[in-house]
Amino acid sequence: MPYVNIKITREGATAEQKARLIEGATQLLVDVLGKNPKTTFVVIEEVDTDNWGIAGETVTTIRARAQTPG
Repeated sequence: MPYVNIKITREGATAEQKARLIEGATQLLVDVLGKNPKTTFVVIEEVDTDNWGIAGETVTTIRARAQTPG
């Protein structure tokens, strides 16, 4: 019974995009490991950029800096 957890930043992924992620992850487990899609679970978690950090900074801070001219 495979369980896949996909974490993405909360930035407006559409329902269609999420459905495609779920379908694609399920199909990958079918193709590579021969898993039964009826018992394959895929969960998508959306995380606020204030709660996602890279190199000691939040994604919010990094992106704000990148958008600041100069």
